[in-house]
Amino acid sequence: MGTVAYMSIDRRKFWRLSGAAATGAGLAGCTSTRQASTPPGGTGSRSAAAVPSSAVHPSGSAGMHLGPQVVHGPRHRNLVALTFHGKGPASMADALLTEAERPGARVTVLAVGTWLDQYPQIARRILRGGHELGNHTMHHLDIKAMDASGAYAEIAGCARRLHALTGSNGRWFRPSQTQYSTPLIEQQARKVGYPTCVSYDVDSLDYTDPGPDAVASTVLRSTRPGSIVSLHLGHSGTVTALPAIVRGLTGRGLRPVTLTELLSP
Repeated sequence: MGTVAYMSIDRRKFWRLSGAAATGAGLAGCTSTRQASTPPGGTGSRSAAAVPSSAVHPSGSAGMHLGPQVVHGPRHRNLVALTFHGKGPASMADALLTEAERPGARVTVLAVGTWLDQYPQIARRILRGGHELGNHTMHHLDIKAMDASGAYAEIAGCARRLHALTGSNGRWFRPSQTQYSTPLIEQQARKVGYPTCVSYDVDSLDYTDPGPDAVASTVLRSTRPGSIVSLHLGHSGTVTALPAIVRGLTGRGLRPVTLTELLSP
């Protein structure tokens, strides 16, 4: 892609080329089974590379200028974002954050609202460690199957929890049970205050619990400058794999940062 800064989705091309839906196991741990698991002409479970894109460049020093969906960050800087779907025991989340902090890595947690209700202290813990906190819907349901009012309620419900706990809705929103957002989801996200939905170009497959070595290998094999990596809290193999992931990335000159730092001009 040369010097293209960001990847966003051209909706008409995407749905025409992907056939809009197919049966399969899904693209991620929180991906609906309604979504295609294999791209046209492909054999793997990760289809981000098959999605057509249009360039969305920063608008100079005025700040970020992103499309309605972002799949990866700038490819010309040696930064990557490790993003975590926020569920699972608070003790396990704390252990993972501690492992990230030892070498100075920063991560982004996209939290589920019911998880924040269950462990309200986790929000401050995430921010206290220098990490970033965002929205991953209220109940982690299949948001692509919802009408506009249902999608809005899921996004707004989590935003209210975030604001009550931290004073902010968070900068980023990731839809639940789908890798890619839809125009309806994006419209409702904008109403709540999220102009850009966050996807990813690297699926760690950690939710399948393949073991820490497999998780680390998958991430290190697929990650390149600008990558947004999808990982999950609540899986012990991910906690164990994280030090090897961070060592492997830094050994290649890639620095794990928050989504905001990755996507800033």
